[in-house]
Amino acid sequence: MHRSASRLTRVLACAAVPVILTVAGCSSDSGKSSSGSDSGKKSSSASSAKPSTKGSTSLEKVAFAKLPDPCKSVPAKTVESLVRDAKDKNGTAAKSNDLANRASCSWNGLETDGVKGSQYRWLSVSLVRYDSHASLGSGNKRAEEQYNKQIDLAKTTKDAHDVKVEQADGVGDQGTSVIYGIKKDVDFFNTTVVARTQNVVITLDFNGAAYEGAGAPDQAKLLQDAIAATKEVVTSVANGGNDQAPSGAESPAGSASASASASPKQ
Repeated sequence: MHRSASRLTRVLACAAVPVILTVAGCSSDSGKSSSGSDSGKKSSSASSAKPSTKGSTSLEKVAFAKLPDPCKSVPAKTVESLVRDAKDKNGTAAKSNDLANRASCSWNGLETDGVKGSQYRWLSVSLVRYDSHASLGSGNKRAEEQYNKQIDLAKTTKDAHDVKVEQADGVGDQGTSVIYGIKKDVDFFNTTVVARTQNVVITLDFNGAAYEGAGAPDQAKLLQDAIAATKEVVTSVANGGNDQAPSGAESPAGSASASASASPKQ
């Protein structure tokens, strides 16, 4: 009887072992599943918490928020030297001037020297400013596009002949000169200097003609004077339009379509 009881005890003990292992196994699997789920949730939360860098690039801030007065962008002594006997030494400003975006001014005069004839001179300066715009690009990039357009316009001036294009060193960030002649009642000698300083494009035209037997203008001297005057305008832009502009600000007058024809033509 004692042996039977002992044998029964051993049988029950052995029978209980698989049950315990099975429970332990279930508990272990359950723990892994729960841990994996929690880990996945934490990973997902951590991933969603990271800030997205797509589309967050800020627009480039432009250097110049306004333009100087175009009629004062060329010093008075320079105007007096280049345009003798100017009709209006203060210049004639365009009616559409908007110092936030574009402006222009011109001077002209006929210097008469008795029987030696007369010398005519015409000087004009045009300024166009660009803001950075989300859909149009940075102010500097837009200004560079306009810079190239102005050079093309000068090169393709109606009735122009003997067109010569050269780089103008030391004039803003980019500078190009275009010289050509136009035959009207007399020969006109034309010089155009296009320059870009940051987000502003400058187009300066300096033309000359001789009347009543006067000697023809010196084309090399016209070019030299035009480049020197353009450098002064670049300095004026830097001194008169150096306030910071808000990025992305854009007005209709500063759009590409409105600014494309800002430079006056003779």
